[in-house]
Amino acid sequence: EVDRTRTIDSFVPPDQDRKLPLIQKAAVALGAALNRAPRPAPSDTENIAALRSGAEALRKAAGDGSGAGADAARRLAGNLVWLADSDEAHRAAVSAVFTTPLKADLSDLREALQAGRISRASLPKELVRDWVSPNGKARAEATPKGDPNDEDTLRRFAHAVLAAEPNATGQAIATLEWGDTIVKSFIEAAAWSLISIALLLWIVLRRLGDVLLTLVPLMVAAVATLAICAVTGFALNYANIIALPVLLGVGVAFKIYYILAWRSGQTHFLQSALTRAVFFSALLTATAFGSLWLSHHPGTSSMGKLLALSLVCTLVSAVLFQPALMGEPRHKSVDAPPDPKGRSQDGQHNLTLGRSAHRWNRLS
Repeated sequence: EVDRTRTIDSFVPPDQDRKLPLIQKAAVALGAALNRAPRPAPSDTENIAALRSGAEALRKAAGDGSGAGADAARRLAGNLVWLADSDEAHRAAVSAVFTTPLKADLSDLREALQAGRISRASLPKELVRDWVSPNGKARAEATPKGDPNDEDTLRRFAHAVLAAEPNATGQAIATLEWGDTIVKSFIEAAAWSLISIALLLWIVLRRLGDVLLTLVPLMVAAVATLAICAVTGFALNYANIIALPVLLGVGVAFKIYYILAWRSGQTHFLQSALTRAVFFSALLTATAFGSLWLSHHPGTSSMGKLLALSLVCTLVSAVLFQPALMGEPRHKSVDAPPDPKGRSQDGQHNLTLGRSAHRWNRLS
């Protein structure tokens, strides 16, 4: 998993006994050319003559030949002639483009040819301080093998390093631990949300079976959302994972209404006013999520996309799956005794449902 490692000793060049004599020979051979006194700058007339002379030499070298070399020589000759026919300011600008980096390269070459023997003691103090602590602890740096931007590569590298040295630190390990902490936090948030929702449902419904009838479709919607993400290749990330706890809060709101209507004896939910109300409520929520989906920010857009997907799964689970799961109501309206005040039984059921929903809204 490790490509290479570095320590303070990595800054001491190896095989110095062989390299230093070669550098000294190069310094002797090039010293006269690199260290001679600078000559006066040529005049513009001399530059024009040199450009034309160079162009003529290139044409003679190219001759009547063909091929990449001859074509390049003729093209360069034409450029030199064009530059010779240009104005002095243009020639000065071109000269600066070529000579400024050349001067820096020649200066670096002069300094490199003055190389001497390097040891741990001759390294700069600032460098040593970065790699060796005052109490003698040395720093060792490891780089991953493979693409450092690939998450799986960094994860394998971080686990391998931690297995060898549990106290290791660095960007790869920090990213791994940071990601695991976020995932663990959202799992805890989802668990506490589910427990809180179950407690509120118990306070309102007072039946364990009804609480389960509310929570099971909610879990089915969550599993369906994750399954669709896996099938379509839509990856969860640290920006859109915040949608998962929100899914629980949005999803349970639809299902509590169906439970209360079912307990009051209502049937045929698909053609009921309740389903139309739930549909239009979901449509309004989807409009808000859709605006996030259309955002140019990648994180916000992915969060809106996941919220919209979870909303669709929640709506399908509430409208289709939950009524089938609940089955026949415990007390049908046809079996209920007539109202002594002459009110219709449906009106009485709607009043009960409204009071129960109002109690749920106050609790939530």
